[in-house]
Amino acid sequence: MSDDQSRGRRRPSREYHSSEPGGSRRPRERSTSEEPKPKVIKTDPDSPGRYSRASSSVSVKREPESPDRSPSSSNVPNIPIKKEDPDGVEIKKERPSTSRGAASGGGDGGNRRDRVNRYEVSLVYTKPSDVISKTGSLGKEINLQTNYFRLLTTPQWKIHQYHVHFRPEIELRRLKSGILSEHRELLGGYLYDGSKLFTTTKLKEEKTILHTKSKQGENYMITIKYVGVISMTEWQSLQILNLILRRSMEGLKLQLVGRNFYDPVAKIDLREHRMQLWPGYQTSIRQHERDILLCAEIAHKVMRTETVYDIFRRCQENARDFREDFKRHIIGLTVLTDYNNKTYRINDIDFHKTPKETFSMKGEKVTFMDYYYQKYNIRIRDPQQPLLLSKAKERSLRGGEKEVVILIPELCRATGLNDSMRNNFQLMRAMADHTRMNPDRRIERLRTFNDRLQQTEDSMRILTDWNMRLDNRLVEVKGRILDQQRIVFKDHRKETGGEQADWTRHCRSMGMFTTSSRGLERWAVIATNRNSRDLRNFVESLIRAASGMNMRIDRPREVMIYDDRNHSFIQAMEDCCRQDPQLIMCLVPNNNAERYASIKKKGCLERAVPTQVITQKSASNQRGLMSICTKVAIQINCKLGYTPWMIDVPLSGLMTIGYDVAKSARDKSKAYGALVATMDLKVNATFYSTVAECSSHDVLANSLWPMMTKALRQYRKEHDKLPNRILFYRDGVGEGSLKQVYEHEVKDIVEKLEQEYKRAKMEKPPMFAYVVVTKSINTRVFERGRNPPPGTVVDDVVTLPERYDFYLVSQSVRQGTVAPTSYNVVYSNIRLTPDQMQLLTYKMTHLYYNWSGTTRVPAVCQYAKKLASLVASSLYQPPQNALEKKLYYL
Repeated sequence: MSDDQSRGRRRPSREYHSSEPGGSRRPRERSTSEEPKPKVIKTDPDSPGRYSRASSSVSVKREPESPDRSPSSSNVPNIPIKKEDPDGVEIKKERPSTSRGAASGGGDGGNRRDRVNRYEVSLVYTKPSDVISKTGSLGKEINLQTNYFRLLTTPQWKIHQYHVHFRPEIELRRLKSGILSEHRELLGGYLYDGSKLFTTTKLKEEKTILHTKSKQGENYMITIKYVGVISMTEWQSLQILNLILRRSMEGLKLQLVGRNFYDPVAKIDLREHRMQLWPGYQTSIRQHERDILLCAEIAHKVMRTETVYDIFRRCQENARDFREDFKRHIIGLTVLTDYNNKTYRINDIDFHKTPKETFSMKGEKVTFMDYYYQKYNIRIRDPQQPLLLSKAKERSLRGGEKEVVILIPELCRATGLNDSMRNNFQLMRAMADHTRMNPDRRIERLRTFNDRLQQTEDSMRILTDWNMRLDNRLVEVKGRILDQQRIVFKDHRKETGGEQADWTRHCRSMGMFTTSSRGLERWAVIATNRNSRDLRNFVESLIRAASGMNMRIDRPREVMIYDDRNHSFIQAMEDCCRQDPQLIMCLVPNNNAERYASIKKKGCLERAVPTQVITQKSASNQRGLMSICTKVAIQINCKLGYTPWMIDVPLSGLMTIGYDVAKSARDKSKAYGALVATMDLKVNATFYSTVAECSSHDVLANSLWPMMTKALRQYRKEHDKLPNRILFYRDGVGEGSLKQVYEHEVKDIVEKLEQEYKRAKMEKPPMFAYVVVTKSINTRVFERGRNPPPGTVVDDVVTLPERYDFYLVSQSVRQGTVAPTSYNVVYSNIRLTPDQMQLLTYKMTHLYYNWSGTTRVPAVCQYAKKLASLVASSLYQPPQNALEKKLYYL
């Protein structure tokens, strides 16, 4: 029914879950991207001259620059391109006469201004100009190790950039690289990415012309035009450093899957689940505060041993409409083709064509079956299977890729995990035994990687050529442990969560901060007749657990139904709603997603009644029943609009906002953005929640300001004024989207806040800070081979000089290695010191009421994620406004 329920016995309901990743009983938070995005590399097996050894003659001459000779000239004619590759759909496409279109022929076009480079967008200067120092001093100092290696010899070279153009044009980057390598003596050590050439050697002429002749008699003219010198402060320096690192890692004989290197020789077989784990590394190198550092993280790629054809046959056997079922399983899936070790993302399926279809190769018609037998000695067993279509990305098209690649299901291995696999407890546990490494084991693997890199001759030659030497020790940093925070319970009694930041025991003994004076008096429970005994036992335990926490729960109205069909539950809920209940609880027999969605739609969209879903397995768990009932009682108190506990916040007039986005499970073009805002935490921990539809393709939240407006007006309604300070935590922003968000979304919010406060006749706009929250990072920190305690802050050495950023470990992890969260303050006039910003952020991780402990991100972000996920996976439209002041989505 949900991944929350599949991770152990202490899951009373769909709603009951915790948020600490990596703990023994706490589920791991999934990252925004479960698997790396693959880079589809298409090679033309029949390109003339692909295997030819070029014989070269060199002539160097200076030519006057002429606009009409530029490869990006607007005079480039419209050339019809016919795709006749055996792995590509036969498509005729007109090449537009724009500079971008001209550049698409193998990536040689000159005008590249519209290309978005991932290194360019990752190097964004977001540090506010008035921030002098971003390091704090509060807390106890602690010595930490990280998963970084220092570059001992900082390169002092000048990097000269050249633009390379081939005549006639060549589509394949590999072929271009091979021809260019014939002139290595002239160029010296260089890097080439398909269009740009980087070298430490300055050629004599601004424009160099090289002539090469292949054995087939085809002449090539290579024009190498000087662009300029690249500074190490520019984004191109990141690209160069990572190109050098990648070239060096190629010497380790690993396989490149997506952007990361994996070792198929060291694969781990999970035969009972038909899967393999490929161990590997995620690496990046860039300038940090004072040094150039190499970040290395241990990664694993999930490879299934089943083919796409196996999935196709299973859909044929089990589903009535097997085509739609097959599409649901396959579209969006990343597959690996063993015959050429390439990865592709499936975009569509052609059920009208089979491997018996023909394509044109060297002027002759050839079937796919014949091609694979002749080329790879592979016999396709089923000639009636459909064909898979993979669309190349823009970047791949510019690099000479075919627009559409055709694949055979039989020859494609599925990668990654689907939802049913993630809900398979046995599978996830078997994977965790290999992937969830404790800090000491991870440190050992990192040192092994460093030794392997430094002891491989080919790898070291690349680094030496570029005057780069890597330290063999992990980078050490000074961190700080913030003080334990005091949790406020009934009658303002305060207790700390201890070293593990867990106050579950205090919840049961101290009583909840606020509860309804009349308690839960009007509520109903719905269950099948065969589960009536479990229901009554659960209700008795729930009443007893709530009583110990200062919450009164009266006996409910029991509604028994004869079967567990969705319609039976919905009809029973409709009957209960006529008596205006405060809450409806449903005891369901199993984790059925469709039934859960039907119950939530009835409660959130039609009737505006909070609902609680409990599984029969949880209700009958006698061993942990009181623990489960304690969690459920806390959830119910939140759904009624009350507060289980509070935290000491010294600032008055503060509003904290969390925002996150989830893609629709039904329509991939849609997404839902959720905003959750606190009212004045100095008075009470109450929250306002709202959600709106947005585009899944646009990182900018166009509906964000209307939601912020609603939250501000609710604050004014409760406090008769607008907040003095607003602290905005923005989740769901990838590295490549930071520049766009910084330049547009932040500016838009600041301008509209000024306008809103003027309309409200406020003297001045609020003090405002915009913080980008990132969980999917590769940085790890260790304390003497163990995980650092909750409250650990790192704000120097491994942070970035162009940002006002810090890392915070807020959660306690009992298994595996803790992952810190990155906070990047991209805008701030909130008048808080770095110490105050870090401490306030840590305090906000104590207020997520689905777990009596700290979370990995501020509570408002975790609530926003929970709400967005509910709407995107079950509701598909915003809930009723009457629920906005209740945490109905817990």
